[in-house]
Amino acid sequence: MSTPVITATLHRRINGWFESEGRALPWREPECGAWGVLVSEIMLQQTPVVRVLPVWTAWMERWPTPRDLAAEPPAEVIRAWGRLGYPRRALRLQAAAAQIAGRHGNMVPDTAPELLALPGVGTYTAAAVACFAFGRPEVVVDTNIRRVHARLVSGRALPEKSLTAAEMDLARDLMPGEPDEACRWNASVMELGALICTARSPRCGQCPVAEVCAWREAGMPEPHYRPTGQAWAGTDRQVRGAIMALLRDAGRVPLGEIPERAAAAGTLGAHRPDSAQFERCVAGLLADGLASRDDEGPEPLLSLPG
Repeated sequence: MSTPVITATLHRRINGWFESEGRALPWREPECGAWGVLVSEIMLQQTPVVRVLPVWTAWMERWPTPRDLAAEPPAEVIRAWGRLGYPRRALRLQAAAAQIAGRHGNMVPDTAPELLALPGVGTYTAAAVACFAFGRPEVVVDTNIRRVHARLVSGRALPEKSLTAAEMDLARDLMPGEPDEACRWNASVMELGALICTARSPRCGQCPVAEVCAWREAGMPEPHYRPTGQAWAGTDRQVRGAIMALLRDAGRVPLGEIPERAAAAGTLGAHRPDSAQFERCVAGLLADGLASRDDEGPEPLLSLPG
């Protein structure tokens, strides 16, 4: 599969498909700038585009530069993050903004090592921002890219459960040699995985490289493991999310009223946390800097930080 002729065919067809079929997303526009790309990459972690779009748009209008975000009270940053989930990302993004403003002259650094040094920026995000914002041909590997590579080249229905060295080697081997084409390839394969080569219902009839797909040639075998989605109902994530939703809406809330008020708001569904789970979730939010506790009055109050 990975002969030079076949690999060049993949580059041409998938990049060509992306040019005509790729979504017009604001962080892909030339005028967006590196800050907008960084914000999008942080928001898109484990979060679909449809949920990110309105939040990203409002965020960029309100905080068009890192310095603007860095100067904002954390409570406002958390409120603006809304229901994107994993709100620690909001505080890490603000910490990255402060470092960009203070150490990099309010300009997002343009190399993967410098980006990796920012708070909350991991290997994938550093490579993605260097590639998509600055045209550096870094090897970008997300879940969509891994799935396309697994099917197209390895003949498997799904990639491994977690990123392996072999998958990184394959991604590196498949990269075009020309920098602009390599950056476009990263975006193209990612988009193909998001729109066509999806996890559950791949649209092979619309795939530009279906006839050279190793998975199809192998008879589309079943996955070599059974994927399991993340549980939500009854988990600490649900309880933490319900508490955060209440704090975003109400500001300061008596600690003892939170379970009842969260239940009334419907954010807990049928679940009712016991005292141990509730206390554990509150302690976690405090430790993560997502909430503040005030014990000065007649009863403890919980609020957003600062």
